[in-house]
Amino acid sequence: MKRLSKVPDSCLLSFALIGSMIVILTVLALLTITLRQITDLPYFISVATESKVVDAILLTMVAGLNAVLLLLIFGIPLAYILARTEFRGKGVVESIVDIPVMLPHTIAGIMVYILFMRRGIIGEPFSQIGIIFEGAYPGIVAAMFFVSSPYFVNAVRDGFEKVPVHLENAARTLGASRFQAFRLVVLPLSLRHIFSGSILAWGRGIGEFAAIIMIAYYPMVISTLIYYKFTTAGLRESTAVAFAMILVCLVVFAILRGLMKRVGKYDDRV
Repeated sequence: MKRLSKVPDSCLLSFALIGSMIVILTVLALLTITLRQITDLPYFISVATESKVVDAILLTMVAGLNAVLLLLIFGIPLAYILARTEFRGKGVVESIVDIPVMLPHTIAGIMVYILFMRRGIIGEPFSQIGIIFEGAYPGIVAAMFFVSSPYFVNAVRDGFEKVPVHLENAARTLGASRFQAFRLVVLPLSLRHIFSGSILAWGRGIGEFAAIIMIAYYPMVISTLIYYKFTTAGLRESTAVAFAMILVCLVVFAILRGLMKRVGKYDDRV
């Protein structure tokens, strides 16, 4: 018997061509900046290994991680409430959660600054016990926490919603409390979404610029340093710093994506 030749799906081909524009733009940008650095490799290495650049990259990564740890504490309970309960004003709460996504970054920065400055509603009581946000590391974490919170909460809420309620109810009929059912049933079955939400929130946090410089220009995160290099040293040096961060992000996120495939593999069998 002759094998029937597969006829290309014109719809899929059209979608692939249209959608590939997004990929092509990213690839072109990466190729352009990569070629610039390869042709001037000694200069790139000298800039990328400067203590200021290394410190800024480490500071950015750690601050983003701290923001995610705070989101795990505060975001998971909120995501569970939104996934499992119905109440008046739920739509308003969901809209408030999404506000940082819709706002221009400078406005988000002003909001963070007003709250966490030394005379702010949150900043003033903390300053009395020695925790300063304005022009300090905690301010960076606060800004990252604010702008990345919707990505984490929405991802985790979707994970909780995919866990059938009857599994949780079955645990409760066997004597488990609400919290025990959450801890032993819902949480393990949502690990993949929690991990994915953490990656999204971390990526959003370390990429923030405007909100951070509003509350803490110093110490410099990598985005602030790149801006500083661009305005003082020009395109050549700022591009070298940017490429160093790109390489770090590619490696880190490749590792995280690989780990995510191993987390919560049993989710889809629920």
